[in-house]
Amino acid sequence: MKVLIIPDSFKGSLTATEVAKEMKKAIAAVFPKAECTLLPFSDGGEGAIKVLEDHAEGKVIDCHTTDSLKRPITAPYFLFKNTESAWIELSQTSGLVQLKENERNPLKTSTWGTGIMIKHAVAQGCKTIYLGIGGSATHDMGFGIMSALGVTFYDQKNNLLVPNGENLEKIDRLDLNAIDSGIHDIKWIVACDVDNPLIGPFGAAHTYAKQKGASPSSINQLEKGSTQFAKVIQKQFGKNILDLAGGGAAGGVSAGLSGVFNAILKQGFELLAAQTKVYDRIKEMDLVLTGEGHFDQQSTYGKLPMQVVQLTHPLKIKTLLFAGKTSLSHLPAFPHLDIHQTTPVTMNLDEAMKNAAKNMHSKLIEVLLLLKKSNPLQ
Repeated sequence: MKVLIIPDSFKGSLTATEVAKEMKKAIAAVFPKAECTLLPFSDGGEGAIKVLEDHAEGKVIDCHTTDSLKRPITAPYFLFKNTESAWIELSQTSGLVQLKENERNPLKTSTWGTGIMIKHAVAQGCKTIYLGIGGSATHDMGFGIMSALGVTFYDQKNNLLVPNGENLEKIDRLDLNAIDSGIHDIKWIVACDVDNPLIGPFGAAHTYAKQKGASPSSINQLEKGSTQFAKVIQKQFGKNILDLAGGGAAGGVSAGLSGVFNAILKQGFELLAAQTKVYDRIKEMDLVLTGEGHFDQQSTYGKLPMQVVQLTHPLKIKTLLFAGKTSLSHLPAFPHLDIHQTTPVTMNLDEAMKNAAKNMHSKLIEVLLLLKKSNPLQ
């Protein structure tokens, strides 16, 4: 039996590599003769650099930059070999991972540090920037990135604006005259991990801002600010970013960069899958295991496990999806998919995070034994 193990990380508890190793241990215990291929993966956001380091030609570059609160940090990006291109992972600089719980506030955070990293890559000769945008702590529509690259933002009274979420609603115009040399010629490819639009009930603010620390009033303010910035982009650049699929990713970074820098939006999973030949691997498999920390309705908007399921479905390959918490237990459109929650329903969040590996192993063994009993795979 050939098994492909291709999970995302369980945010806050296990990396994708740790998840994959736990899955392999369970497979080996129940199906000792199984041939396992481990491919801990990413949907283009967190973890993408590790995937590229393991499966693409190039090297990791360390860059002195700042986090989303403008505190100095050193963060990595991936420089492809002989292609004049780089993969920047927004979460490395502007991610939730750098912030304590009480520091989360998308009105105050910005993507400035990511812009500094992009500036560094351009100085290395890069002409194509792949920007993976999952896991952000920000909702500034790329305000910080653009500011770091030399774009200036003004309010109605011609005051220069500091890049952050709360100042989005004050933006009246942009000035690109002071932009750094070479930026105009950059080809931007934004790796989106979701399909959500910029605004509305399924948009950036109403769907994601709460987990970034936003209060109900802050969410409304961010929605208003996003709408205002979109109006400015429409006026200055003649582009409607409100209906852009994926425009709501990472606090609207994809929408902002599309409107100002003509960024192309692509599914992050597809970009990385092309680098690692995922589809060719899947075709040879008898069983596929995937998963993420929390599988819910948001996950169906292009998150990694669903991207994997979309590939296994037409091939009718049995697919097991494991998540620390699941709000969806069954998807009728995918009869070859089984969804399992690894955390016992009686366990609180703190205990679940501490015991993530143990809980996963126990659930995997339970599910695999049932699978072996009902339909023994060879």
